[in-house]
Amino acid sequence: MANTFIRKTSKGIGTAFFQVGANTAGASQTGAYTVASSTQTTVIGLSVSNITASAVDVDVSLSATMANTTSDISICTTIPLPSGSTVILVGGDQKLVLVTGDLIKVKSSASASLDVVMSMLEIT
Repeated sequence: MANTFIRKTSKGIGTAFFQVGANTAGASQTGAYTVASSTQTTVIGLSVSNITASAVDVDVSLSATMANTTSDISICTTIPLPSGSTVILVGGDQKLVLVTGDLIKVKSSASASLDVVMSMLEIT
């Protein structure tokens, strides 16, 4: 079994859900991270930064799909994030285990307002 540390980022997240690692919102999200089959993934860091001059609200969910939100598991809901600040949702002693097909998605209350960094350990 190979152990690989990886990092996925998304820049300028707005009011539609972005899958972490994606360059844009919507159905075809280039670069987005989804746990592959025969892979075990542990999220060891998940940071969300407000890159605007105003406060925003942040939603982060664990899901198996971008299309349907009814089965989403909320990691945080409507967390207020002041201008220029960062919230660390996973890090230190906190870890998050993902299984095959899982993805993390993020959205904001304002357009182009969030940057996200997710660090993981993959075991294949």
